[in-house]
Amino acid sequence: MIHTSDYEIQDEARVRDLVRTHGWATLVSVADDGAPVASHLPVLLEDTPPGEPMSLLTHVGRPDEVLHSLDSGRESLLIVQGPHGYVSPGWYEMTPAVPTWDYLAVHLWCTVELLGPEESYGVLSDTVDRYESVMPRPVRLPSVEEYAHRIAKGAAGFRLRVVRWQGKAKLSQDKPREVVERVVTALESDPHYAQPALAAEVRTELARRPADAP
Repeated sequence: MIHTSDYEIQDEARVRDLVRTHGWATLVSVADDGAPVASHLPVLLEDTPPGEPMSLLTHVGRPDEVLHSLDSGRESLLIVQGPHGYVSPGWYEMTPAVPTWDYLAVHLWCTVELLGPEESYGVLSDTVDRYESVMPRPVRLPSVEEYAHRIAKGAAGFRLRVVRWQGKAKLSQDKPREVVERVVTALESDPHYAQPALAAEVRTELARRPADAP
């Protein structure tokens, strides 16, 4: 991502929260032939002691672990995208103005640790629990244990240890307060481009401004 200091996320806790909340990510690696390879996958943020680097658990369907050369020792890039959406200049009620796109995104450069069958099954089970926990009648893998163990052989689990990261929150910070308020209102209710989750992020970012800032 282009480095823009006005949009830079510096707080690791905010990055962790984004990863924890928006767990559908893109993994990008360099294959043995030098070609880039990308896969889309769910990720779980592990609980690590204070001061320890971030660590995530995930899985891919076989043979994607071979395509990604995950045992090569090379770093892979994990991209986690938060809320995003189109921002119309018509919402600003000011000229001149052009359209833009507000968004949150994090890039995580990671080393990879492939997991064995038991640990991989644990990743699958934890992933199911993470998303089923809010359902009225959660489905857990133990309830379909024989079937789950059979299909789990087609998945490869692995751990991503974060070496460094870059976070960006482009949330109309360059606009006056009253303009941002109009952007929030539009993102909450526009019939074509409403993005309530993004509206909440823009409002939270606006609240971070000093009280005397325009």
